[in-house]
Amino acid sequence: MAALVATTGGVLGAPAAAEGETPPGQVEFPTQCLAPQEAGLPPADGPTTARITVDDPAPRVGDTVTVTYQVIRTPARNPVGGAGGELPADVLTPTGRILLAGAQSGEVTVVGAQRNDPVPAGEPLPAVTMTGTFTVTAPGGITLAPGAYTLHTGHLVDLDTTCTAAGPVSARITATELPTANLRSVFLATAHGRPGAEVRVTAAGFPPGAAVTVAGRAGAAETADRVSATADDLGTAVVQLPVTDRTTTAVVAYEGAAWSARQGSGPAAYAVVAAAPPASATQKVTATVEPGALGMTQAGRDITLGTVPYGDGGAAPGRIGTVTVTDARGGPAGWSLTGKVTDFTGPGGIRIPGASLSWTPSCTAAPGSLSPCTPGSAGVVGPEGALLASTPDAPLVGGTFTIDATVTLHVPPYTPPGAYTAVLTLTLS
Repeated sequence: MAALVATTGGVLGAPAAAEGETPPGQVEFPTQCLAPQEAGLPPADGPTTARITVDDPAPRVGDTVTVTYQVIRTPARNPVGGAGGELPADVLTPTGRILLAGAQSGEVTVVGAQRNDPVPAGEPLPAVTMTGTFTVTAPGGITLAPGAYTLHTGHLVDLDTTCTAAGPVSARITATELPTANLRSVFLATAHGRPGAEVRVTAAGFPPGAAVTVAGRAGAAETADRVSATADDLGTAVVQLPVTDRTTTAVVAYEGAAWSARQGSGPAAYAVVAAAPPASATQKVTATVEPGALGMTQAGRDITLGTVPYGDGGAAPGRIGTVTVTDARGGPAGWSLTGKVTDFTGPGGIRIPGASLSWTPSCTAAPGSLSPCTPGSAGVVGPEGALLASTPDAPLVGGTFTIDATVTLHVPPYTPPGAYTAVLTLTLS
């Protein structure tokens, strides 16, 4: 992860709506508010103006999201009657519901603080703000819409004004699955043997109870050597693999009908040696190439973007820390490097959307690398993410690759001065 900071001689954030414009997510919908029976008032029909906001528009499954339900205008009126019916300050407590739909359904209960200015008799009740939380349980798009709300007043007697409503969608979030690592691996008791000899193979890191295939391989193709087993409660299967195919140069283990980078282990090198001793005065020399790993390093942690003059707005340029990817697995699977960025946040919670950051990637393969490196397309990074670089699947892949990208944050005009910070996360898979 890297922190990105842009400056305009002060602090940056998401621009407020221009005068006369409707703030993002603000909706209006018909509402009927029923005053308590004790008030002796008729139902109040009219529009509710509301807005829902979230603290994280791109959570992962399992994250807790805080939601805010603002009722900006309501048809409900002061339920305290009579000549002395003024509602004092700080006696109004709001509660409400937010309706979830899409990848996750249900309701979120929200509650507001007991805080209000005095309300004269017969006047509309004031704007209220309610907050609550919910846990993301499924990946995909989730919509949030305002539902019914209740305005409780605790002056003289406790009175509840209930407003029935089902508003349109006011906010959206996109939830993603938690990333999972492939921990499947194989270990051989010996790295060589004569044709027909059995080698003890330990396959680990599989789901308990999974059907595991242990097979010989020559390059990217499987050989005739194969056995099956079931992973125990610890996700381990131990088998004796007879190696009869003289072309076998490695052993793999996998789930499913065929090996894949997602459900298979990396190859463990194995050599089939001649059954008969070498001829007199000659010696057979065998060298074994051990497979390595896929990994990356990055130069530096922070990225400082250029400054933008207040008022004009414009582009704040910069460059990510150079990333070096090393692929020493020796298998057929390529790799991809992706990135995504959070919103830029300044003092007071002012934000510039992460979608305002774009990049132009570049990628270079070191001499001798087997795989070509393809940079991702120039464009928006944002919270949804974008491809930085990748290499394709091939019979045999590997190499060292240098990845760079210039980045530009597009700052809206008249963004308040200051420093705005976001987090850029790079993921190698």
